[in-house]
Amino acid sequence: MKILLAGGGTAGHINPALAIAGFIKKKRPDSEFLFIGNRGGMEQRLVTQAGFEIKSILISGFKRSFTPKNMVENVKTVKRTFTSSLESKKIIAEFKPDICIGTGGYVSGPVIRTAAKMGIPCIIHEQNAYPGITNKMLAKSAKKVMLAVPDAKKYFEKNVDFVITGNPVRGEILTSDKERSRAELGLDSRPVVLSFGGSLGARKINESVAELVARSGKDGKYQHIHAYGKYGDWFPGLVKEKGADIEKCGNLDIRPYIDNMPTCMAAADIVICRAGAITLSELQAMGKPAILIPSPNVAENHQYHNAMALVNAGAAEIIEEKDLTGEVLMEKTDKMLLDPAELKKIGEKSRKMAITDANERIYSVIKNILGLV
Repeated sequence: MKILLAGGGTAGHINPALAIAGFIKKKRPDSEFLFIGNRGGMEQRLVTQAGFEIKSILISGFKRSFTPKNMVENVKTVKRTFTSSLESKKIIAEFKPDICIGTGGYVSGPVIRTAAKMGIPCIIHEQNAYPGITNKMLAKSAKKVMLAVPDAKKYFEKNVDFVITGNPVRGEILTSDKERSRAELGLDSRPVVLSFGGSLGARKINESVAELVARSGKDGKYQHIHAYGKYGDWFPGLVKEKGADIEKCGNLDIRPYIDNMPTCMAAADIVICRAGAITLSELQAMGKPAILIPSPNVAENHQYHNAMALVNAGAAEIIEEKDLTGEVLMEKTDKMLLDPAELKKIGEKSRKMAITDANERIYSVIKNILGLV
């Protein structure tokens, strides 16, 4: 079986493609895989690290504001739309895939569109509650549209063939244990707060979390794990200004990155984070209560829609970034942690939303389309 995968731009598009390929490889070791990514995109590094072959095309998205600079970029994008289709056609013709899988991002557009025109069966996977523009455009070309959450259906045309698969979740997320993780991290019975704003660091989240971290450093009420990101190296100094020395507070675990996220998430009583699709799927799989702070700087404001899918189900709380302050964050955190019964209910509702067999569901779609046993 020869499988072509296209997706890129963000880890949220790349990691699902890698998870799908990894699962199929375990099921059918003789399968051949080829990824197509955007030239210079992070997919080049992530796919290569995962041990898969990747080839590149050059594509970009249209800029919405009509500044002179953006107008020049939009002219380039028009040209790239044509040339990327030619590049895709050449790669597809050489690889001769049995099926093509798109996981979103600009790069999947010309690849899936071209493959469909060449008569190759195509499927797409949408990670978010509010679909990206590319996947909405590609839906008509796809044999099947795989959705992470049912809420996304209403944004597609009614004649599109849907299936709910969920988002692929790392195996460690499914097997992590709260008590074992707490012991591994040296944590005691006090409530554990986990917070992060992404690998680069979200300034507004860091500024607000600093209030909560500083207070915990002074009163010892909560244990707190926080990742401040690549551009948040000023965070420890801010906490110190607010009266707590991180290095002298044993209940604070403050670092640039969280490399052991399954362990930290399993240990937490509450998680404060953005509302990226994969992160939310992991929270649901673990049944973790969360305070979600959607990023306002993403396409179609999709993180807000992701968050509201949980909020409407009673599975999380939300603070929009425009309303976020240290005081608001502390108030909501305290309210949730001081009511263990309600916190447990939120966690249970979150777990009920989880789809933990997403890889199996996606694999079944592929087998059905190809007529495999």
